[in-house]
Amino acid sequence: MTIDSCPKCGAAFDAGTAVCASCQVVARQELPPFFAVSLLKFAVMSLFTLGLYELYWFYRNWQRIRVRQQRDIKPSLRTMFALIYCYPCFREIRKTGLQIVAGTAPPMGLLAAGWTVMYLAFQLPKPGWLIAIFSWVFIVPVQAYVNQINLEAVPEHDRNSRFTAWNWVGICVGALVILLNLLLVSGAGTRG
Repeated sequence: MTIDSCPKCGAAFDAGTAVCASCQVVARQELPPFFAVSLLKFAVMSLFTLGLYELYWFYRNWQRIRVRQQRDIKPSLRTMFALIYCYPCFREIRKTGLQIVAGTAPPMGLLAAGWTVMYLAFQLPKPGWLIAIFSWVFIVPVQAYVNQINLEAVPEHDRNSRFTAWNWVGICVGALVILLNLLLVSGAGTRG
């Protein structure tokens, strides 16, 4: 018997059950095929974490792909090498989406190329590298498609649209870093 803990009250319960015996909360729900996140939350978190949330997004999607397809892949390595594994992730999303959602998928190859180029823009000298903080724009159509897939597959799944305390910490830290960099860039141009 595998023991798990309730996300609400922390009580131990049999991982095979779906409802916590202590507080009666539904402790286990069917997971959607891919990482669920609202478009607004994805955009805000990606912008203010300077792309770190995008890497988290890749990691969570590779986790879901590994579990669903029972493949021996390492989500952490695929995330570390996201520039290489961006298109394969998008391709897996497209392949699953075409089986679940009627209609056409976004142009995954173009979106992967766009994301890769924008992410590499971090290597540009100041202030050119600032455009890289908008690399998330190329993932938004993919996440919109993921949201359609998830809604069709598991209509009652958690949409992940609420900002948690840790999300707010990331937003505040990222905003401070962006502000300081903008001040440095603008101050460097005014010195004689």
